[in-house]
Amino acid sequence: MKRLMMMLLGLVCVFITFVNAENKTKSVDPLMVLDKLLRGYDRRSTPTSTQGVATNVYCEFYVASMGSINTDNMDYTTDLYLKQKWQDSRLSSDSLQEPLDLADPNLVKAIWKPEIFFPNAKEGDFQFVTMPNLLIRIHPDGQILYILRLRLKFSCMMELSRYPLDEQTCGMMISSFSKTTREMVLHWSKVEESVTVAKDLKMPQFTLEKVTAKQCDDYNHMGNYSCLVAKFHMKRSISFHLIQNYLPSMLMVGISWVSFWMDIESVPGRVSLGVITLLSISNQASGTNVPQTSYVKAIDIWMGTCTAFVFAALVEFTFVNYTWRTKGKVNHRYPTVTSPCPVQTSKKTENGDKCVMIELEDPRHEDPVATALASANCWRKFATGIDEVSRMIFPLGFTVFNIIYWLYYLIIVQEEFQLDASGESESNSTVQSLNQGSYNSSYLDELLPLSP
Repeated sequence: MKRLMMMLLGLVCVFITFVNAENKTKSVDPLMVLDKLLRGYDRRSTPTSTQGVATNVYCEFYVASMGSINTDNMDYTTDLYLKQKWQDSRLSSDSLQEPLDLADPNLVKAIWKPEIFFPNAKEGDFQFVTMPNLLIRIHPDGQILYILRLRLKFSCMMELSRYPLDEQTCGMMISSFSKTTREMVLHWSKVEESVTVAKDLKMPQFTLEKVTAKQCDDYNHMGNYSCLVAKFHMKRSISFHLIQNYLPSMLMVGISWVSFWMDIESVPGRVSLGVITLLSISNQASGTNVPQTSYVKAIDIWMGTCTAFVFAALVEFTFVNYTWRTKGKVNHRYPTVTSPCPVQTSKKTENGDKCVMIELEDPRHEDPVATALASANCWRKFATGIDEVSRMIFPLGFTVFNIIYWLYYLIIVQEEFQLDASGESESNSTVQSLNQGSYNSSYLDELLPLSP
């Protein structure tokens, strides 16, 4: 009997222990633990305000898309994920066995979060499709991960003197709004992967070459505020402008040279060709969709020079035709017209290869008709010679201009830009190249819950 009682008592103890363990397991609800932590939580003070030190906030950018840069308004639109991470010991608890992920906007209002803004942003929208795109991850040790998806329009002050052979650097700035560096300091979370972009990111006019991330200070009369900036180094694609502007203008200039091989007396044909090419090149220069600036751009120099070559071809024909019709015409009233040919003493006037002036032994017996014919013949050959020289001078001059133009803008100015960029990066930036394998996969995994 006594042994039976001991067995029953042992079973009761085991049952009570099992029930207590089950109740204890059921009572450890992460949400209940979080509610308990938030009861005495003051979201107005920073996590390290009681320690007298600044709270370190680590940031990352993931650029999902980037629109074309508007050269008129000097801005661009981007869709990005902002990742912030900081340590808040007030939300640490041993009762939490694993990180707690929440997408509750009310929780964002209940806890302290960095008060940041984008100084160079013109417009900004928070993504609500199909739900508020945010994520809060609370680790057991009090580490907070806060991810937002935003659509922002940033300003980008561009230098367009090399347009369309230019390279631009556009930035994204993030800064503390109300907390000075004594209360909060912003940092890039990783040295090489603080700013990442999508692998399939493409822009219609630019190619993204590299991204630089660095710290900056936003100092004003209110105090010194922590600041971060990500700079996107982009190079404009020349293919569109090469097809739409450069090649057509080259063809028009070349067509204007056809008049040099046409007969001088075919006035309607040469005038029509010169006027049509001049109007065409002028219409292309004015109709090209280029940004309006107060300074001269590379495309302006190109179109202006092409217009000058076409206009010079038309002026050349005007001079040649004037010389042919006036001085190359025999005038019996004024036989003493000066001639561009050297005077020779000869009685032959039929030789077409030489310019001949009739000079008899007695100057009083000079033949005025022969003199006029020789002078007219010389002027006509002078006009024809201008056409022959123009056939070489115009193509040679345009070739020299092309060599100087492309050599200057593609090599000389390019090297100067790279030297300036390298000097800036060596002074105060961390450079990351956009390689296909340099994307943070863990970061993308953390963003998966926010993907629409």
